[in-house]
Amino acid sequence: MWIEKYRPQTFEQIQGQEKIVERIKSMTEKKNLPHLLFAGPPGTGKTSIALVTAKTLYGDSWRQNILETNASMDRGINVVREDIKNFARTKPVGNAPFKICILDEADALTRDAQQALRRTMETYSGVCRFCLIANYSSKIIEPIQSRCTIFRFKPLVKKDIEKIIKYMAEKENLKIGRNIPEILYEISGGDVRRVQNILESCAVMNKNITENLVYEIVSEAKPKEIKEILQHSVKGDFLKARDKLLDTMLRHGLSGIDTLKQLQREIWALEISDEQKLEMTKQCGEIEFRMVEGSDEFLQLEALLASFVNC
Repeated sequence: MWIEKYRPQTFEQIQGQEKIVERIKSMTEKKNLPHLLFAGPPGTGKTSIALVTAKTLYGDSWRQNILETNASMDRGINVVREDIKNFARTKPVGNAPFKICILDEADALTRDAQQALRRTMETYSGVCRFCLIANYSSKIIEPIQSRCTIFRFKPLVKKDIEKIIKYMAEKENLKIGRNIPEILYEISGGDVRRVQNILESCAVMNKNITENLVYEIVSEAKPKEIKEILQHSVKGDFLKARDKLLDTMLRHGLSGIDTLKQLQREIWALEISDEQKLEMTKQCGEIEFRMVEGSDEFLQLEALLASFVNC
């Protein structure tokens, strides 16, 4: 898979997160790492930076000096008491000053497991450093947060996504359309992992990456289709808006939540007053809550379009 194939091997290969990379690189060069907590959205380089740190610190023996576990699968207290504790208490291999335990999806650990982990982190800090990776740092208990240096990751910006797309296109001999980088950036929201998955799926079908191919792969409607639905509704033509909505959902196989997110995104491109945009966004939030609670998706989307007509 391209995710592993194009995973950065050095700090210089990492795109975005320049300030975080600079600080981690400095700590690694001095071989003086504290316990780390990487927090932020998925696909922004958290795991990649953790692995690059280990490879830089240990060289060829990096696999023997790290324990990489996914806490979303191994989330109970027994994992902390047995696997993690047994790894943390043994000495590092070779001349390494300490080992590293990488806990991916650490926010999925139960509270009991986190309570057990805080003591392990404290007791074996001389021979083992912990790198916790989480999407939501608020789900990590305060005693663990206070033991870690926290790094907050942000979604990659457009220029970084474009560099990654250009690099993969050159390596895989892909022909990228002029507007493809912008489309992929909008779809991914700065998530590099999703960009790689979309490009890989497209490349299997055709080396010429076009707009139609991308939208077919991601099963999303084109922005102009969503904009047409909104335009019919704000002009007061509810029936045309409803028919276009149903046609778009059926052709692209969209769920109600996916459609709602696209509608909300395109609201701000409409040529209407800011007050109307605010009211429409408010209605989107209300409809999403109803959907999550189990209401009929198409009925709720019809209600949303009706509210747009009355804005």
